Amino acid sequence: MRVGLLGLGRIGAFHAETLAGLVDELIVSDPVRTTPYGRQGDPFEADALVIATPTATHAELLLKACAIGIPTFCEKPVAPTLEETRSVLESRGDTLVHIGFQRRFDAEYQAARQALQGGELGELHRVHQVTGDPAPPPADYIPMSGGIYRDCHIHDFDILRWVTGREVTTVYATGANRGADFFAAAGDVDNSAALLTLDDGTLVTLQGSRYNGAGYDVRMELAGTKDTRVVGAGLPLAPDFVTRFADAYRAELAAFLRAAREGLPSPCSIEDALAALRIAEAAEKSRREGREISL
Repeated sequence: MRVGLLGLGRIGAFHAETLAGLVDELIVSDPVRTTPYGRQGDPFEADALVIATPTATHAELLLKACAIGIPTFCEKPVAPTLEETRSVLESRGDTLVHIGFQRRFDAEYQAARQALQGGELGELHRVHQVTGDPAPPPADYIPMSGGIYRDCHIHDFDILRWVTGREVTTVYATGANRGADFFAAAGDVDNSAALLTLDDGTLVTLQGSRYNGAGYDVRMELAGTKDTRVVGAGLPLAPDFVTRFADAYRAELAAFLRAAREGLPSPCSIEDALAALRIAEAAEKSRREGREISL
């Protein structure tokens, strides 16, 4: 199997090393970076495609891939806005598109989902989520990031839907600026908190920070009438997200390639990405307007 890879930034370089051990040939394309794990060429001539370029390029590349009909894995998000995301969805046709939400392939999140679905926790009454970065991204990234809810917490929103099997009905979100001035200058916050309600009445609390000095901290607590399960409990904090989810990143690429080879459904579809983005948009609107938003 020949796979094309667009983008050799931090996650793209990691994907290149992973793909080199999974495929027969890796064709890479990046205007400034190189990798020893593949040859330069036109990735669209491969049997499947992996997109790890900047967010602003995702929609255009996905539309091209769908027009050709090449199975495609794309890092989140599909596009910066709901309108662009819907446009890609409408143009997808029968093309396999897998959006990268790697937490679905993490062993602890998978075990938590199985415990909830299997009845081990009883009836779910409460969920708490935390995502804390050890240090903020570069200042020039923040204005184009979409804000902490779209850029960071969209992973929390996706995994919340996947683990619980429920949809979010209301969101109340807020935030604070405790660090560098460039967050406020971009209209963003560096610390976040939100209260969400699921469609069965379950309450979900969420906290996040760009300044978690102890390390990269990602947790999810599921409290039910029989038991409680905590994802991330007891794990030493990783220095960054790639280290924490290295196995999950490898597993999701393997799942994508299997789906592409065998004609299986997408493990994480554009519809899933759109649903998570809708929650992120509601959270950002709530933060800016200081009120609860209904989805």
